[in-house]
Amino acid sequence: MRIAIRADAAMALGSGHVMRCLALADGLHARGARLTFLCAALAPSLEQLIRAHGHEVIRLPAGPALATEASWPLQAQGADAQACLQALGGSPAWDWLVVDHYGLGPPWETAMRAATHRLLAIDDLARAHDCDVLLDVNHFEHAQARYQGRLPAAAVVLTGPRYALLRPDFESHRRDVQPRSGPVRRLLILLGGMDADNVTGRAIEAIDCLPQARDIDVDVVIGAAHPARALLESLAASRPRLYLHVQSNEIAALCARADLAIGAGGGTTWERCCLGLPTLALCLAPNQREVLAAGAHAGFLYVPDGESIDAATLAVHLQALVDSSALRSLLSRMGMALVDGQGVSRVASLMWRQAVKVRPATASDSGALWAWRNVPRVRLASRDSSPISAESHHAWFTRALAAPDRILLVGERDGKPVGVVRFDLSAQACTEVSIYLMPEDHARGSGSALLAAAEAWLAREHPQAPSLVAHVMGDNTASHQLFERAGYARATTCYSKELPPWNPQTASA
Repeated sequence: MRIAIRADAAMALGSGHVMRCLALADGLHARGARLTFLCAALAPSLEQLIRAHGHEVIRLPAGPALATEASWPLQAQGADAQACLQALGGSPAWDWLVVDHYGLGPPWETAMRAATHRLLAIDDLARAHDCDVLLDVNHFEHAQARYQGRLPAAAVVLTGPRYALLRPDFESHRRDVQPRSGPVRRLLILLGGMDADNVTGRAIEAIDCLPQARDIDVDVVIGAAHPARALLESLAASRPRLYLHVQSNEIAALCARADLAIGAGGGTTWERCCLGLPTLALCLAPNQREVLAAGAHAGFLYVPDGESIDAATLAVHLQALVDSSALRSLLSRMGMALVDGQGVSRVASLMWRQAVKVRPATASDSGALWAWRNVPRVRLASRDSSPISAESHHAWFTRALAAPDRILLVGERDGKPVGVVRFDLSAQACTEVSIYLMPEDHARGSGSALLAAAEAWLAREHPQAPSLVAHVMGDNTASHQLFERAGYARATTCYSKELPPWNPQTASA
């Protein structure tokens, strides 16, 4: 798949939009997709990081200088859309376009449909969108209701921290951490890649006020473009237990070994929750206020009242957390229960799944299916591994199309064949399913996407046959893994699954 991502990072805006898109891009790239970032504002260090992860970066003309959450004027959105269309080639050859940008809304998205088959909008502010999928990872009691009437009727809405876009190292470190308890021996300051007002410096002052300061190791993380980098480097040089990390790629490891954090209310909130790191959470941007209030109400964030972020106020709240092991343990457990680190996998799977459609096979598919059935790896995975003659295949295919109890589905991604799924219906027993991919399709996840699309078709068209069974050869590891990932229960080499009733509103999610 070819996927484009439109996101910016700047001193006032921060780097969170680009970083969460980079996590999603890495997850999609691991499945075989090719990613291109479209950026009008991007620090050189971030551009280098994106390229180092194997993705293309195309620079766009600068947009208007407005408040970080302000929607761009129509003319500016139109100009940006034209620049993006030119960069992407204009024709709808892109499988997905992902947009994570407060300045761009429905006018831009509608214009960009000329270049993409599907559009995913990432949002925090409950704005209107012309998109196929809406992703808002924030925790709200009635999260989906915030977008009611603001999206196309068929749009899929993904909400909540279970979709938080975290890098895979957070999931791996999560396996080794426990909910925090006991004294605070190591503290992490992580206030975003930009931190235009140098709240990091005030947090260091607040730690200096603690009676326990001499017994606490402090990790401080800043971006390469931090405005007070020289000052913070000087502070680190004068404090033997303060360690400064500039543009670190080890955020997950730093979170995993810390006992307490001082953090911003942006996307890093979900990183800390995933690893059970209790946090004194600070509102550093207007769009964080509502999210932090909801997190405090739900019990997974400690958020100070009021707007003041001076060192003395921070010290008071920090001392309260240091003195209460029970409170830190509660915050830790609540955070870990909320975020499991699988968000990228969930979103990437949905994008991959939506790109594959199935249709009943027709007589014109006979030649292609004969070639696919004779591919060596398909024959090896079959009960009878001998080659199939053209005559034998044609007779089988003719009977299969005519049989009322056999269904042949051809999977396609944007008009190009992906593979075949066969269902053998039975009034008394389970419906048997078999699947194989076409030889040219090596993209990771295509099998899962094809199987999911076929299951949805069966549930919709034949709701009387929800029980599925798949017979897999003992040494066919790929098929075993495919059916296990799809939720089939294994009994030796046989898999079974109960399909839920067809619901058009939830089928895509």
